[in-house]
Amino acid sequence: MSQASVVQSASLQVMSITKDMAQQQGQQMAEMLKSVPAPHPNLGGSLDLSV
Repeated sequence: MSQASVVQSASLQVMSITKDMAQQQGQQMAEMLKSVPAPHPNLGGSLDLSV
């Protein structure tokens, strides 16, 4: 194999590993967000100001 094809093959393998890791992290983030309770519906609805 030429050096260029070895470098290209290694680069593709690294990108594949990186893509798989990103997919796993995305799935973990989605699961984590599902487990977080919904915020209280009245929070943030009004703002009290005094001068």
